[in-house]
Amino acid sequence: RGDRAAEDERFAAAFAAEILRLFPGCPADRALAIAAHASARGSGRVGRSSAGRALSEGAVISAVVAAVRHVDTPYDQLLMSGVSRYEARRRIAPAVESVLRAWQDAGADVG
Repeated sequence: RGDRAAEDERFAAAFAAEILRLFPGCPADRALAIAAHASARGSGRVGRSSAGRALSEGAVISAVVAAVRHVDTPYDQLLMSGVSRYEARRRIAPAVESVLRAWQDAGADVG
């Protein structure tokens, strides 16, 4: 139904706004993509959890971390080549951290 789609869209927009509040350097289109992905109905992803629905900081950060892991690092390739999830996450942690830090610091000198 249309109401549900409009509600989903409003929620994704609010989720994206919260991403941009926490990570002001995150490109807006990227924030929207992360929010849409995290909040996809029936996905079981963090945006669908009660914490996600409440836009809790932890849930929003988890969604951003997952997105960065999959988009900005070779995480998926590592998994496909047989590296364990734990080891793959350990290897890419510095890359994830550096993207998150850049997105956080980008807002530090504004205002």
